[in-house]
Amino acid sequence: MTETIARLKLKNKNFEIIVDCEKAVELKNKKNINPADVSAVLLTDVVFKDYKKGFRASMQELEEAFNTTNINEIALRILKEGEIVLPLAYREKEREKKLKQVIDFLARNCIDPRTNAPFTRERVERLLEEVHAKIDERKSAEEQAMNILKEIQKVVPIRIETKKIKVTIPAEYVGKTYGVIKKFNVEKEDWLSDGSLSAILNLPAGMQIEFYDKLNELTHGKAITEEVTEKTEK
Repeated sequence: MTETIARLKLKNKNFEIIVDCEKAVELKNKKNINPADVSAVLLTDVVFKDYKKGFRASMQELEEAFNTTNINEIALRILKEGEIVLPLAYREKEREKKLKQVIDFLARNCIDPRTNAPFTRERVERLLEEVHAKIDERKSAEEQAMNILKEIQKVVPIRIETKKIKVTIPAEYVGKTYGVIKKFNVEKEDWLSDGSLSAILNLPAGMQIEFYDKLNELTHGKAITEEVTEKTEK
């Protein structure tokens, strides 16, 4: 367990709570949270104005700022709207985890265009060192891998092996899935008369199953996918 501070400034006053860092980050990233879930994250039932100096917020100050004195409701708002101070040890651990994800992504999806041979993890690691790749623990592994790929391409021939996929999303699920689809290289996008979306995208081959699983989860299996080949296009 790593102890840290989560804080939020409201009405020109600072409010801080002490939380379990890992659990707090996990909770912050959830879409739907019950205030009762916050109790597992809190390490003390106190709201501070300045934790390091030991200054506590009064009940009146909490009521004025949050319209409640309920610790779970206040903590939930601080976690969702405020900042979690990430300790150096936690950031380094997350950066190491993200680095492994970037290496996995590139090794799983990249080939040498001259031979169509895949790149091993060991070779990808060496190339990351060669281009002095910087890893940001806050960004997705896929986004960083695509940016790093551009730097590697300056050193050796390398490309992502992709599959062309046609996706049709029923109108009622377009809002949920559009962000997922736009993460990839969308070659063609058609909005149908009933509000459905038909799109052709180039998907990294190694992400195909993961993409299908996510799409099925969001659309309850109602999305239609089809791999597009030269024969299909004709």
